[in-house]
Amino acid sequence: MFKALVVEKNEEGKTSASVQELSLDQLPAGDVTVAVEYSTVNYKDGLCIGPGGGLVRNYPHVPGIDMAGTVEASDDPRYKAGDKVVLTGWRVGEAYWGGYSQKARVKADWLVPLPDGLDTRQAMAVGTAGFTAMLAVMALEDHGIKDGPVLVTGAAGGVGSVATAILSALGHEVAAVTGRPETADYLKSLGATQIVAREEINETTKRPLEAEAWGGCVDAVGGDMLARVLGQMKYGASVAAVGLAGGAGLPATVIPFLLRGVNLLGIDSVMQPYDNRVRAWQRIAKDLPMDKLEAMVQPATLSDLPDLGRGILKGQVKGRIVVDLNA
Repeated sequence: MFKALVVEKNEEGKTSASVQELSLDQLPAGDVTVAVEYSTVNYKDGLCIGPGGGLVRNYPHVPGIDMAGTVEASDDPRYKAGDKVVLTGWRVGEAYWGGYSQKARVKADWLVPLPDGLDTRQAMAVGTAGFTAMLAVMALEDHGIKDGPVLVTGAAGGVGSVATAILSALGHEVAAVTGRPETADYLKSLGATQIVAREEINETTKRPLEAEAWGGCVDAVGGDMLARVLGQMKYGASVAAVGLAGGAGLPATVIPFLLRGVNLLGIDSVMQPYDNRVRAWQRIAKDLPMDKLEAMVQPATLSDLPDLGRGILKGQVKGRIVVDLNA
């Protein structure tokens, strides 16, 4: 028997989440059984735990969109018992049972070997948010980061925190956008050289082009924020867009793309090719300062998850929440 956070829906359509004891025969089909050591709390997890179930397709359900742990059993020759592995994406925790469980059974194709230089706790301190942040940084690098500060929106959140730390470690000036003034010291500790109030971006004019300000941008917000930022980019600069917290709409014009050659790069962490996932995790192990990573971490247990799921939907979570499945 093992423990897991199980979300259930009653006949009235209301959901509830509770820690329950399960057996191995209750796990879904898969090639590899993993003893999960750590998971994280992400915005999608909040949607899955919260009222109505959000992204969940079938009940009962175990949320948790990422996990890191040790292989216990494998029907795939690529993995053997004792191997350390990490999993992000592939709708785990949404369409399939996820990481809020001491045991998981998954498809081998979804896994990546844990890179040298990271342990399982550090891997989940990075988690899906940090993995997404690295994908965004890699996309900016592939298109060429221009001179000047790199803007990071939603900087106090999971993606923004890791993006700030990575870009700073790579030698870039980082302008961190936040709507919470109390996070300024935290963002500076991650390497931000400039703190930009969210209102400074949102209250600019609605002209399609403004003064060129940013040599690149990791946008973790979307919506109006993204539309404003596009008109402030330097000529030929790129915006790696990763989030929808500000909405899926884009009230912008084509002028930044036509007259400034701005590149809008969409980053999807869910179904990345295997080689790109391995490359991103290797870059994380190489380029993300572990001391800054520790500054982002808040520990949690299975029993904390219902409250944390609600809190992240309200914007009350800072940095990375690491769930210890054995605490």
